[in-house]
Amino acid sequence: MAETTEIATAQTDAAPIAERPVIVQVRDVVVRYGEATILDGVTFDIHQGEILAILGGSGCGKSTLLRQLIGLERPAAGNVLIDGDDITAAEGKEQEKILRKIGILFQNGALFGSMTVAENISLRLLEYSDLPPAIIDAIVRMKLSMVGLDDIEYDLPSELSGGMKKRAALARALAMDPRILFCDEPSSGLDPISSAELDNLLIQLNRSLGVTIVVVTHDLASIAAIAHRAIMLDKSVKKIIAEGKPADLKEHNDNPLVKNFFNRVAESGENLNIRPGKEKR
Repeated sequence: MAETTEIATAQTDAAPIAERPVIVQVRDVVVRYGEATILDGVTFDIHQGEILAILGGSGCGKSTLLRQLIGLERPAAGNVLIDGDDITAAEGKEQEKILRKIGILFQNGALFGSMTVAENISLRLLEYSDLPPAIIDAIVRMKLSMVGLDDIEYDLPSELSGGMKKRAALARALAMDPRILFCDEPSSGLDPISSAELDNLLIQLNRSLGVTIVVVTHDLASIAAIAHRAIMLDKSVKKIIAEGKPADLKEHNDNPLVKNFFNRVAESGENLNIRPGKEKR
């Protein structure tokens, strides 16, 4: 994949985001663990073909919200509709139908260490389809090629670098041609070059396949590079405190919590964007 360290932008799609059909609807979602309320009335839409970033500081409920979106947990109240179907109420065949529409890239890749890369990618195909082995093998090779990995289908995850593991996990997430791809901290644990390459890959997949991508992250460089739009959660209010284009949130939002997040200002008020050679002593 040539020039992968030159991060492209994801802002050139023809139709404005607000004019595209809504593919995910989140309405008044409340999440509680015991007596602790983590999210309290979260509402937003995700539009078809956009890259949406879910932002916020540690403990604000980003990963908790993601678990509601992908059906790993059910909220105490509220609904999540995936392409018109309520994943918070679905069970059995209805839930399976919804899950076929989504792919998930977990934070650590979550590849099964005892399986080859090909076996990892083919898992959902074997579970949800009746395709013959030769077709599944062809799909595996095609998905690996899409993420820039060739001739590694028989390798074990332990034989791959960190960036290659993330790409292999992404190939697995794409195995069923999902309409929506959910990514949990995709750049976590990667060096800056590998992170930039993964950003480029997500942009390319969004543009070439039209797949909607939802990214949970606090990586400011990735947010600026890939996101059409962002929502920001805050743990003190337990809901969304800002929504819009990342550049607008950084430059034009008056909420001090939002400004501090995008400008790397600590709660003490100290700006953490210290230039080399100017370290505070």
